[in-house]
Amino acid sequence: MKFDKLFSLQRDLNNHIEQAHHLTGPLLSKKILALQVEIGELANETRCFKYWSNKGPSSKSVILEEYVDCLHFILSIGLDKNYDNITFTPNKSDTEITDQFLNLFIDINDFITCNSRDHYITLFQDFISLGLSLDFSIDDIENGYLEKNQINHKRQEEGY
Repeated sequence: MKFDKLFSLQRDLNNHIEQAHHLTGPLLSKKILALQVEIGELANETRCFKYWSNKGPSSKSVILEEYVDCLHFILSIGLDKNYDNITFTPNKSDTEITDQFLNLFIDINDFITCNSRDHYITLFQDFISLGLSLDFSIDDIENGYLEKNQINHKRQEEGY
């Protein structure tokens, strides 16, 4: 995965948003809450926890869009903490998808408690692992991010 490229694109988007909205203070807590909300939205689209329903998950494209929304916030959080120089090898998990979502919320809570580089990398690794478990390739994730990043820039230009 091309982390450097993604962090660079996210830095540009963050700068655009901060200038357009005249933001000056720390935004970390807002970004963490936004990430939690987006992960919930992603889980809702997968319907992995809806044992009471026969309705299947949303389309793969809808799930990917929600997934990359989360990725935007994970990258942005990393930039805020200067954790933009990371590497790891993405691995698919054998854990049930519902449990992977729960684990991400634990990872976020661990990061809130101690926002160390190690906790951030664990969160990022577990998030990428979830994407692989959702049957997205690394290329799917990168391309989905690139598409949504362009949409996000356009939204900012249009006064979103």
